[in-house]
Amino acid sequence: MLWRIVRSQKTRDLFFGLALAVTTAGLMVFPQECLAAAKTGLALCGNVIVPSLFPFFVLSSLVVDLGLAGYLGRALEPVMRPLFRVNGSCATALALGFIGGYPVGARTAITLYRQGQCTRAEAQRLLAFCNNSGPAFILGVVGAGVFQSGKLGILLYLVHMLASCLVGLIFRFTGPRQEGEGRAAPTFQAKRFTAAFTQAVTGAMTSTLNICAFVLFFTVILRLLVLAGIIPALAGFWGHVLSPLGFDEGWAAKLLTGLVELSSGVAGLTGSGHLAGRAAMAAFMLGWAGISIHCQVLTFLADSGLSPGTYFLGKLLHGGISAALVWLLARLLPQGLPVGVVLADRVDAIAALDFSSALTASTVAAWCLLLVFFLFSIFCGKKSRKVV
Repeated sequence: MLWRIVRSQKTRDLFFGLALAVTTAGLMVFPQECLAAAKTGLALCGNVIVPSLFPFFVLSSLVVDLGLAGYLGRALEPVMRPLFRVNGSCATALALGFIGGYPVGARTAITLYRQGQCTRAEAQRLLAFCNNSGPAFILGVVGAGVFQSGKLGILLYLVHMLASCLVGLIFRFTGPRQEGEGRAAPTFQAKRFTAAFTQAVTGAMTSTLNICAFVLFFTVILRLLVLAGIIPALAGFWGHVLSPLGFDEGWAAKLLTGLVELSSGVAGLTGSGHLAGRAAMAAFMLGWAGISIHCQVLTFLADSGLSPGTYFLGKLLHGGISAALVWLLARLLPQGLPVGVVLADRVDAIAALDFSSALTASTVAAWCLLLVFFLFSIFCGKKSRKVV
């Protein structure tokens, strides 16, 4: 009976109506704090989100639209099919996800499906493990910036990739076997470069602005939840529940923050505390990615016909597996892991990076990667002609 009431449309409308009313009241009660949070979100978008994601969105579109993913697929078919039960073209989404960060991998997977280069079942499996953090965030911000340890940053990134692949291995057993699944993906007609490039640029800008909107929204909402006492109240409850595991109210608040917004949650892990516990919590946040990033992925899933259930389950498993692995491995490392001088200087440079410098670095990295895809496609094309 209670479940029917909760699931009813009237109950959901009432809940969302009350949530909107409370949020509006919060904006009126705490205008200065919300304005400061909005400015922080805009600064994050201008200095980090736009320059780091936009070039890789352009890259992912070009790789798919120009047919370069097909060449990569033919080369990696013997690897991707036995391991993850997807065709070789899906390796493009996995590679770009590990290099470009959230949500480049998910966007690439959805694009592959819409272009007909993978089946619906393959796209569903791919979504479970292809949306991952990039090395710049884990090594620079989390490892050296938060934990003051370059070695621990490398450990977090390696475990992050390993856990992603393990999730892919788990999901290879899901879904019915479709007709033609054992064969290569259907033939794809590549676009001309001029058409592909213009569509890639305009589409990348639209996607980037959508992501900035969610970052800005959740930055303000998270600040309102703290000011209203909701997160402290939940932290007090979960801190008491998890106290046998060594968690207190402060750590519960950090975990709740990371569940909503990744960067804010990870930033709260600085300071004292057991290294293994802090590292495991960071690994879980990186694997889970946060509700803010999930909403970004949902914008790409709209009208695609793909279910978000597999994606959410995959991210939850990713976070859990990452936390378990890091907890075991971090206990084997010394507590005082030093940071190299070069890496420490690099962290200071990242913190002080302006828009133009960040955009230049990201653009160079993206176009160098595109050059690698292009040269690889030429090599595969010549090899296929020799075989014929």
